[in-house]
Formats: sequence, structure tokens, C-alpha cells
Amino acid sequence: MIHDPRRLFRPLLLCLLLGLAGCGEDWGVDQHGQTVSGDTLQGRWLVLNYWAEWCGPCRTEIPELNALSREASFEVLGVNFDGLQGDELAQASEAMGIGFRVLAQDPAERLQLPRSPVLPVTYLVDGEGKVRDQLVGEQTAEGIKARLARLQTQ
Repeated sequence: MIHDPRRLFRPLLLCLLLGLAGCGEDWGVDQHGQTVSGDTLQGRWLVLNYWAEWCGPCRTEIPELNALSREASFEVLGVNFDGLQGDELAQASEAMGIGFRVLAQDPAERLQLPRSPVLPVTYLVDGEGKVRDQLVGEQTAEGIKARLARLQTQ
């Protein structure tokens, strides 16, 4: 029997605070050097697209992803397959006409993603950070929205 409820409360509070501390972990910076806050992504579905300048289908897909990025119900993020950083990443993103945020730091380890042997590849990640689907090859905005709608009702 616990005589002092504070003895139970303190460890529970500590566990809760430690658990919450990891929730808002930042995702690094984007192609403009702006922090991609974990708090703003928390609970949101992510469309995570890997692209490269030398990838023809990636170039064709970018306008579709730009259109998709204007939707409010999820977040479109890009990742440069070749690991470009800083000014090189900003220049490549601009040259590709990318209007969505591109992560400078690859979240593959964070999301436990394998390195894809093909491009483009797009991952759909639910609001809890679980990868729900992998879409290989060039995608359309309508196709991605349809797939997201199916996944969100499962």
C-alpha cells in the first residue's frame, strides 16, 4: 500500500515528460536553412519524396508534388537522393522547380527506411510516424491523394 501518493506521482510525471520530449524532435533544416520543427509535423500525414537532378521521372513528378503540397491535410517533404547540402541543395531544389520543403538531413534512419534502388520513390507516413506505403516510380497528385484517403480510412 502506498501511503504517500506523491511517491507514485513523481515517477509517473517524469516518464510522461520524457515521453513527450521525443515527440517534437526537429527534422533538421530545409533547403532554405529553416528548421523543420517536429512540433509542426506531429500528428500530420507526410508525403516523403526522394528525388535527384539526373532522374527524368523525378522532374516530371515535381509539378504534381508542388500541387499536392498546397493541400492542408498533410505535408509534402522532399529528400535529395544524392545527399546535397547547403547551397548545393538550395540550387538544385530551385533548378528542379521544387515548391515544397526539402530536408537537408535524410530521415531514412528515423523512419527505418531502406535505401531505394530506384527513383523516384515516395513514402506515405501516418501521423504517428509509421510508414504506411511505398510508391515507386512517377506519381500524380490525384493518385497520391487517392492512396492517402484509402490509408486514412483503414
